[in-house]
Amino acid sequence: MGWRSKFVSTLVVYFAGFATAIYCLAPAPQQSPGTPQGKAVFGPSLRSDKIVMSVNSGLHKCVGLGKAAAIEAAQMIQEKVKEAQLQSDKH
Repeated sequence: MGWRSKFVSTLVVYFAGFATAIYCLAPAPQQSPGTPQGKAVFGPSLRSDKIVMSVNSGLHKCVGLGKAAAIEAAQMIQEKVKEAQLQSDKH
């Protein structure tokens, strides 16, 4: 990596930080008095126990998919290792 690419990447990081600081320090827009805020936006249908159950089931599905993918990847890697060992034994 040459000095030019390092310089450009440093400038990108610098200006990204500067833009983030401007965004964080900018005042929030004023809301009209009739606009609901927070949980009230979703109405009474939003309940914490329903959210917890939904997130919990979603996380369990995600973990299950991750386990299945890990098992499949492990099997594929084992097959490739066996193939490589067979090829190296032949030579």
